[in-house]
Amino acid sequence: MSDATLHATGQNPDDFAVQIADQIESFLVAVTEVAKGDEPGSTVPFLLLEVSQLLLAGGRLGAHEDIVPDERYEPDLGPEGDVDELRENLARLLDPVDVYSEVFDPYEPRKAPVPARISDDLTDVITDLRHGMAHYRAGRTAEALWWWQFSYFSNWGSTASATLRALHSVLAHIRLNQPLEELDGLDTDQGVMGDETLEFEAGKVMQQEIGDQLGLRTAK
Repeated sequence: MSDATLHATGQNPDDFAVQIADQIESFLVAVTEVAKGDEPGSTVPFLLLEVSQLLLAGGRLGAHEDIVPDERYEPDLGPEGDVDELRENLARLLDPVDVYSEVFDPYEPRKAPVPARISDDLTDVITDLRHGMAHYRAGRTAEALWWWQFSYFSNWGSTASATLRALHSVLAHIRLNQPLEELDGLDTDQGVMGDETLEFEAGKVMQQEIGDQLGLRTAK
């Protein structure tokens, strides 16, 4: 199935597979456009909207019964597409709020937060989604749905959820006129963070400064 026939009029728009593929394709296109940097001031709000909509598709996949592919072994799709440029563009647009802290599994007791990057997370999600989209475009609908559902539970669902919370937090700090503590020096090449790391005083980044960099208007 080529790009031109991805949304062919002969497809039933009420079909579950078509709806999921449409939502995923919309996310892939939108994030790629955001990463071009044509509207840098809208980066965070746009990403918040797109990740929210993607997670609706994920929720539908999660609530669906287990999807079984037609073939026992996954057909070879060849090498994965390069996402380095996309990741670098997103990292540049999201600076200085790209790095955030997240608890990997909320049901594992006493797990310390770990550092993550929104730009890394988004490209990780996109890699998973593109993999399934390659199957869908090749006409292997069951394989695509199986992959999207499996990878939703195993990777991109939790990754997108963590990213959504980080994006929501950025906007909340700005719109609610609240200072945002800077995790000075925090990066993803560090080990696991303890409470002391999160509580240290590394100065303040006022939401006005962040708002100016992201082009967002602060609340009065």
